[in-house]
Amino acid sequence: MPARWNKRTQPASVAAFNARFPDDDACADALAAHRWPDGFVCPHCGGEGWRLRAKRYTWQCKACDKQTSVTAGTVMHRSKIPLRKWFLAAHLVVTHSNGISAMQLWPAVGLNSYKDAWLLLQKIRRAMVNPGRDPLTGTVEVDEMSLPFRGANEPVAGGQGRSALGKMLLIGAVEIRDIERNGVPDTMPGRIRLATIPNYHRTTLHRFIHGTVEQNSLIISDGLPAYRELQDHGHRPIVVGTMAAHVVLPWIHRVFAQLKRWALGVYHGLRPKHLQAYLDEFVFRWNRRRLRKGSLDTLLDIVGISQPAPYKLITGQA
Repeated sequence: MPARWNKRTQPASVAAFNARFPDDDACADALAAHRWPDGFVCPHCGGEGWRLRAKRYTWQCKACDKQTSVTAGTVMHRSKIPLRKWFLAAHLVVTHSNGISAMQLWPAVGLNSYKDAWLLLQKIRRAMVNPGRDPLTGTVEVDEMSLPFRGANEPVAGGQGRSALGKMLLIGAVEIRDIERNGVPDTMPGRIRLATIPNYHRTTLHRFIHGTVEQNSLIISDGLPAYRELQDHGHRPIVVGTMAAHVVLPWIHRVFAQLKRWALGVYHGLRPKHLQAYLDEFVFRWNRRRLRKGSLDTLLDIVGISQPAPYKLITGQA
């Protein structure tokens, strides 16, 4: 569901970005403010310190004398890409209406290669998940779906029904909020969660629900037997029967439909190896669709508490 265009949803323009972040030093100051909002805190001993003038982006602890770069220990750790290019890439990712591919980002930011753009995007996606985010609450629709994936050369033929052959399996959940439209009770979607799953087994689906939805929330699903025994969540199964699933579970199917269009439109299809990273980007964008103006600051907040993501880790070579 597209957000209405207003001051809260309108993203900052490139001119506004350039005025706020004219150079690497301005970016370093902004990142430090997000990482240490109450002043520098030494990651080694927790002491206070000051910024060194002789070394760019570096702070020194007055207790243990150890020096810390503002990017050390984050997804930007040991990156050779200038900070301003990092910030510009993040700005383009969070303000672009449907996201941006590595092929588009490469010339837009002025990176040296497609590989640099791809790796930068993967690291940004890793900073789109706040480890301390609150679980979904209230009434929550839950359902599963599958996406076809492409192999290295040819499309892989999918199996029938719930078969995982040639498919990427995932599960999604969306909060349902009660509202009024012109005095008539109605509903609208709230926050969402998406995750890859290896199968549709009971333990797999329950693990996602218990890790995503607050205890005692009302969960609405179809009649799949795997959703049984969720009484502690107030589970209410709805048997689809002959009725179309998108009628019984309208909002999670709206999410799935937009996910499919986004995956095919921006990236021309997704592959299994990095699927969760793309899902995390979609979730970040959806959950902030009405607060796009502050999305960059939200991302910088998460970057400040993120973990390093070297190339070998991202590609699975670690």
